[in-house]
Amino acid sequence: MTDMSKNLPSLQQIREASETLDGRIVATPVLNLSHDPIVDLLGQHVSMKLELFQRAGSFKARGNLLGMDRLDATQRAAGVIAASGGNHALAVSWAAQKLGVAATIIMPRATDPLRIEGCKAFGSSVLLVDDIASAFDLMNSKAANDGLTMMHPFEGEHMTLGAATCGTEILKALPDLDVMVVAVGGGGLISGISAAIKQARPACEIIGVEPFGADSLFQSLEKGEPVRIGKVNTIADSLGSPAALPYSFAIAQKFVKRVIRIEDTAMLEAMGFMRDHLKLMVEPACAAALAAAMGPLHDEIRGKRACLLACGSNIGLERYNLLLSNQ
Repeated sequence: MTDMSKNLPSLQQIREASETLDGRIVATPVLNLSHDPIVDLLGQHVSMKLELFQRAGSFKARGNLLGMDRLDATQRAAGVIAASGGNHALAVSWAAQKLGVAATIIMPRATDPLRIEGCKAFGSSVLLVDDIASAFDLMNSKAANDGLTMMHPFEGEHMTLGAATCGTEILKALPDLDVMVVAVGGGGLISGISAAIKQARPACEIIGVEPFGADSLFQSLEKGEPVRIGKVNTIADSLGSPAALPYSFAIAQKFVKRVIRIEDTAMLEAMGFMRDHLKLMVEPACAAALAAAMGPLHDEIRGKRACLLACGSNIGLERYNLLLSNQ
């Protein structure tokens, strides 16, 4: 397999991306988890990067803005297209509105209504289909027939660079960081976070978190190459990628210590914990890093300077209450 990690973003490229985004996105806060119940549970040195306060509600705003900056005049005039039922759809819609680019978003009918209406509010044309597979099929055909530029949800230098700018913000706030815990969907987020942090602070360990029902990066690291899993089965739709892809996988393979897996019930517990102790209403993916810290990583990070990435949150009240109704 070609070593695609040779093309990983340099610290200079990450600095340039940060400068490009300066003033256009939110430099989201890093919260020291100093509430007594959290200190008792995790220790005194654990922080959380609150990327859920980002534009369009997730880290994906960073990479999509960088990606659309790179469109040429012909591509801008034709518009962009994306298939997503998650935060990517909202981020594409937001970035397109900011740059005056027409966006078509194809979403499964079962998508949280908050996300569908959010895309429409940003001015995107929204097409609803039966499932995510159908969404990608329609995206591919419309891109080919209508000359639209596809915006991939995680694979590509601009998505990794966008996530890397989040990593630089974390290190600026926490220069002595020992452990960084990151939820994994497709791999764009952890590739960027790890590229930024490990190149600047090699001693810091990067640990990924995936649901058992969507563990494409875990399986890929085990096999040593990107794999496609047979079926996605998790409540964390933002983490539900069926495959790892070459570019982001190669960077994760180079910089990520390991990926640990968690049950959906652990994310629900962490969502309740964030509601009760941080007063934050988050989607399952946003709670995944905390779920890992409360569970399989508990003994390992206690006493270390650790940061948990709250990667984003776009969830309607109805779905939120339904998920937590048994908590």
